[in-house]
Amino acid sequence: MKAIAHHSRRALAAAAGVALVAALAACGGSDGDDSAAAELDPDADLSKQSIVVSNWADYMPEDVAAKFEEATGASMKVTNHATNEEVMAKLTAGSDSGIDVAFVSGPFAQALAEQGLVEPIHADLIPNLENLAEPATKLAYDEGNEYSVPYTWGTTGICYRSDLVKEAPTSWNDLLEPAPEHKGKVTMMATDRWLMLPAQKALGFSANTTDEDEMAKVKDKLVAAKMNLLAYDDTTFYERLISGEAVMVEAWDGWCNYGTAENKDITFTVPEEGSDLWVDTMVVLKSSKNKEAAHAFINYLLEPENGAWAAENILYNVPNQKAMDMLPAELKEQYPPLQVTAEELLEGEGLTDLGEAATMYTQLVTEITSSK
Repeated sequence: MKAIAHHSRRALAAAAGVALVAALAACGGSDGDDSAAAELDPDADLSKQSIVVSNWADYMPEDVAAKFEEATGASMKVTNHATNEEVMAKLTAGSDSGIDVAFVSGPFAQALAEQGLVEPIHADLIPNLENLAEPATKLAYDEGNEYSVPYTWGTTGICYRSDLVKEAPTSWNDLLEPAPEHKGKVTMMATDRWLMLPAQKALGFSANTTDEDEMAKVKDKLVAAKMNLLAYDDTTFYERLISGEAVMVEAWDGWCNYGTAENKDITFTVPEEGSDLWVDTMVVLKSSKNKEAAHAFINYLLEPENGAWAAENILYNVPNQKAMDMLPAELKEQYPPLQVTAEELLEGEGLTDLGEAATMYTQLVTEITSSK
């Protein structure tokens, strides 16, 4: 495993795309006629196929292309995207993007499927699907993994300095309405879905709500919370914990691990009102001319060793149960979020595409973050 102190900073580029599951403005849907699965040849000569895979930087082993070609005979090229929005712009531009397999977060996979842009998953070409934990087939944006295959997943909670807070936080309100001594020492995210999440859950609403009255109450709660914040911070919040500038932050479980790598007093907890379940997933583009090799690549990444690499190097949970079973006990002890089971993760509310309500979320973010 690479030195976490170094890798955690490199991982920021990879996870930036994970962070930015901002709602996608509704695009024109398909008419349904182009959604039928292609006839694929399970005996295709993969040495005659070549694929392009678009992923976040540092989200796979550096030698993945060489190892994949050695294992299957198919060649591949890796291209990177920084955010979901960046790759979505390529995939929805109306022409062949040249990408065969894309890594996107769950709501974006849902949006692509609704537009008829992804190939249904041919399970017979991905025998390693059996390595997935059973809860990974019950994802809100794609029940049964019909058009996507999950790669990493996790949840959002409160990451805090256990040595600097008198009582461990148990509620989202501990972040939204901090104790007097913590005011000005807490951060929240400004990205659409995660800015809304703490208030949505504190008020008992769905993280996928599109009800305007509910969202008006969410806005009011977040405007009131702003006066207690040190900052809106989507990328360096764990560094603020390390320095002691912040004592409590909204964080993804894996990113809290980056802080724990530097200071063992940095702890992660999911508030009692519950949280989300975010998923990064793999899709095969319908425009791909090498769909057999594309499926072979997904099957390759589902090898337990490759899933374990992701968990050890990115410090995220993976839905590959055989991979999680391979993790060293000392790693799970050092990073408690890696001890969370698939069943426990599924208790989080799965994020789904907001459709036309995406614009409402984006507008509310602007109003909240610019409020006086």
